[in-house]
Amino acid sequence: MQQTLPNIKDFTKPELIRAVTMLGEPAYRAAQLHQWLFSHRTRSFDDITTINLALRQKLSSIYSIRTATLDDCRQEYRDDHEIPTTKFLVRMHDDETVEAVLIPAEDRITACISSQAGCSLRCSFCATGKMGFTRNLTSGEITDQVWLLNDYLADHYGQKITNIVFMGMGEPLLNMTHVLDAIETLSNHNYRYSLSQRKISISTVGIIPQIDLLARSHHKVKLAVSLHSAIQKNRESMMPAAREYTLPALKKSLAEYNRLTGQPVTLVYMLLRDINDTPEEARALVKFAKSLFCKINLIDYNAIVNIKFKPVYSGKRELFLRSLLDSGLQVTVRKSHGASINAACGQLVTESRQQHLPEEPH
Repeated sequence: MQQTLPNIKDFTKPELIRAVTMLGEPAYRAAQLHQWLFSHRTRSFDDITTINLALRQKLSSIYSIRTATLDDCRQEYRDDHEIPTTKFLVRMHDDETVEAVLIPAEDRITACISSQAGCSLRCSFCATGKMGFTRNLTSGEITDQVWLLNDYLADHYGQKITNIVFMGMGEPLLNMTHVLDAIETLSNHNYRYSLSQRKISISTVGIIPQIDLLARSHHKVKLAVSLHSAIQKNRESMMPAAREYTLPALKKSLAEYNRLTGQPVTLVYMLLRDINDTPEEARALVKFAKSLFCKINLIDYNAIVNIKFKPVYSGKRELFLRSLLDSGLQVTVRKSHGASINAACGQLVTESRQQHLPEEPH
């Protein structure tokens, strides 16, 4: 059986330059090729009219051009939005699947996209963490998610994505090379689809070395940190990565990020009933956040089958919120949407995998 040719869209831009120059071509050919792949979104080397026929034939004999596809779609309508929260199962060219979500709000439409197939960090409240880690996504697979969702949005509602968040499956900073390469492509103002980097957020559990690298890079993206507890023991029980990246070290890293970038950090705090919703937890969060340039995003927990956490009662949420506001912190409250469509990360992929399991022998 003939082996499938490598997908040229899997290359980062520096890798594409190396591939082209190894064929004896000048480096600027890589820029032309990149534009055809990621702006014109060509599906065939034959269409690349700015490259000579001999090079097109050479490329087509060595590489393929393959793209991701939408495999499933589920919607949750809300009275206050014409556009529903929509969750997609995205199938990559090797049949690996990830999830992406369109999230409408009053003044924006956000694409929540994945950076990895699965996740190695095993956070106890996350369905993705239960499935384990398969592989990193390439920069082409990341951009494909955005384009597929943007095409869907344009075709069905005549609108386009205004914001991107890396809050889907996986830990973005453990796939930093491909995530940043994708961001550079998505923010290239010379390309047909372009979005300011300031409209793009990267969410992390707090991978300190990569936060430090991001702070020193030229990228202008926003940083969100999944905190969920400001008490070390409690955070470790929910997020095993916190054992290596402790709260004192994380706070120091975020302060340095503030200093180097001049930008605030968003501390994401998902409220879990009887786990991290106590007055003691609120006081610890105030102490952690008080000296940082930050805002806090309180989130309701989206219940997941087979994971024994529950959302907080509204009265307890209000007490927790009041403690933060009375301390002078900037806080936003984001209600969870998509519960009816299994919108929490990992649920749709898990369900799809279960449906495709081979039958047990009788």
